[in-house]
Amino acid sequence: MRLDGVVPGGAVLSMTVRPDMANGHGIGHGGFVAALADSAFVFACNSRGVVTVASGFEIDFLEPARVGDVLVATARETVLRGRSGIYDIVVRRGETVVAVFRGRSRSLGRPVLEEES
Repeated sequence: MRLDGVVPGGAVLSMTVRPDMANGHGIGHGGFVAALADSAFVFACNSRGVVTVASGFEIDFLEPARVGDVLVATARETVLRGRSGIYDIVVRRGETVVAVFRGRSRSLGRPVLEEES
């Protein structure tokens, strides 16, 4: 995976599907697609400098990914209320939507980078 960008509440990651990422049907294993989306989620929900973890997610696979495909996961903050957030991530191959992921987050209320004393 490659981190292509982070903004407050958002992130973009990309990944090329390799042969070792294919399942028994010769298509990209859903676990790798989910890992890409989850990684974009992690960067987006931690982008405000507060340690934030997942409280759950769901993913819908809409199109198969194939070996050689470059997948791009774009995460955006949909709701941030108190310590809870909802993030929507779309995984695309070019203009084609491969998967849609919704993550729920919970802030732990401490900074990502602790100041040294």
